[in-house]
Amino acid sequence: MSDSAVTGPTPESSIDCGWGRLIFGNTFADPKVLAETLSAERHTRRDIAFYVRDPQVVLAEAPQELFLDPSISFRLDLKGQDTDGPRLANVSIRRLTTEMDADAINTIYAAHGMVEVPSHFFWSNRDARAITVLVAEEDDTGAILGTVMGVDHKLACNDPDHGSSLWCLAVSPHARYPGIGQALVLRLAEEFRARGATTMDLSVLHDNNEAMKLYEKLGFRRFQAFTVKRKNPINEPLFVGETEAEGLNPYAKIIVKEARRRGIFVEVIDAEAGLFELQMGGRRIRCREALSELTTAVAMSICDDKRVTRRIVSEAGVKVAEQAKEDSPEARAAFLKEHGALVVKPARGEMGDGVSVDLRTSEEVEAAVERARGVCSDIIVESYLEGDDLRLVVIDYKVVAAAIRRRPRITGDGKHTARDLIEAQSRRRAAQTGGESTIPLDAETERCLAMAGYGFDDVVPAGTEVTVRKTANLHTGGVIIDVTGETHPQLIDAAIRCARAIGIPVTGIDFIVKSPRRPEYIFIEANERPGLANHEPQPTAQRFVDLLFPMTVATEASQVSQTPPE
Repeated sequence: MSDSAVTGPTPESSIDCGWGRLIFGNTFADPKVLAETLSAERHTRRDIAFYVRDPQVVLAEAPQELFLDPSISFRLDLKGQDTDGPRLANVSIRRLTTEMDADAINTIYAAHGMVEVPSHFFWSNRDARAITVLVAEEDDTGAILGTVMGVDHKLACNDPDHGSSLWCLAVSPHARYPGIGQALVLRLAEEFRARGATTMDLSVLHDNNEAMKLYEKLGFRRFQAFTVKRKNPINEPLFVGETEAEGLNPYAKIIVKEARRRGIFVEVIDAEAGLFELQMGGRRIRCREALSELTTAVAMSICDDKRVTRRIVSEAGVKVAEQAKEDSPEARAAFLKEHGALVVKPARGEMGDGVSVDLRTSEEVEAAVERARGVCSDIIVESYLEGDDLRLVVIDYKVVAAAIRRRPRITGDGKHTARDLIEAQSRRRAAQTGGESTIPLDAETERCLAMAGYGFDDVVPAGTEVTVRKTANLHTGGVIIDVTGETHPQLIDAAIRCARAIGIPVTGIDFIVKSPRRPEYIFIEANERPGLANHEPQPTAQRFVDLLFPMTVATEASQVSQTPPE
């Protein structure tokens, strides 16, 4: 009996493969230690714990952080299997030998969305026998057409059974020859067979039917071996599940995606309305996008009526615009004369419907009143402050994102009409936002064009920039620019005071500001259902799920700094 058979494998073994560590789960006696080892995964890497005994016990140690990989394990018996294969014409299989090989391998990895390996890792480990990297080279051009990595378990963890495993089989999408993957597998099998290895194992995704057919054709057979991984953005599709086909809008989808990342069960109730329920353990919370059961009906009713909202936040010391006190053309004319420019909006409404800004004549004001009454019979007329729209997203009475919402603009080219330019800009905005943002060709857009001296059918001179909407709502073509890191502390404090005065845990507070870096502002409104999408790179959905399921915060905090590779 060999020494290795007496001593067994090296306890708590793993090997760095460049893309992450291959962790030999069968060498861990304590499930807690294995869970802690997986928790130490490095940024942008993907560790794999293979041959895990009692995976349910390991998962119980960190249920929000780890998941059972949905892959199928295959094994090739090297003792009684002829691993020789026909030689490919014009293609040679050889070991990695140069730094150029390493760069070529990463190019192939990138083409398949695989984790790339630092080139210096390949180069520094080219002579290490525990890890073997093979490449398929085109004889005529020297181009690398495919690659595979193998691990010798005897050298990696003192495996008494002298097994081996295959990882990262990939073929260039530009390869002109069939059979490259098969040739790489057989050559690696022959390499390990010559060393005395008894088996060669691999793991393949459960839905990769073509790969499974190839391995079965080569003599591999399924066997039971459990794999556990740590949740991260690289392997997110394996534990989040499919969400694209559910018909949710981006504002609901961003929350659902974050919830599933943490292992929270999601039931979509009405996709069109953005209505879903989140469940974990005994906790169940219904949401409509960012509006949840944690927001009371009273808080929602305050936000629903802009007149009430204004009174509530004003009492809390928040600066508000002056409003006309009487609802008559005469009163509005006098108010306009006092302030020079006005805003007219419905007392109830959302997405900027019926809102008109920077009205400078009585005729414009009265026309805007009629538009606003088409949305709500009660209207608001208030003084206009020139400046930028600032949206502050407040969650759990903390500002988690701040963004300037730029009004939609077109730039003339001296050839196309304003209508053409608006339609082109609208198509671009729709493409960038999944159809959520478009510029309507309505009376308000026509009015804003007229303020600049143009009509829909006029050609705008080259280089001339025209603001085509005075409101900056995303739904009417506005552009969101993140300013979280530069927002003045007094603006942040005012937004939090608004949220506390209303008593709402999740809200979007809108100010008009001269600059996000200056303290001057005027309160516009509070939104009880703020859109959490389009605030990259701020973790709005993460903070929202933190509020709903605080028991998952530690898991999220370990993930938020991670960025998937390009």
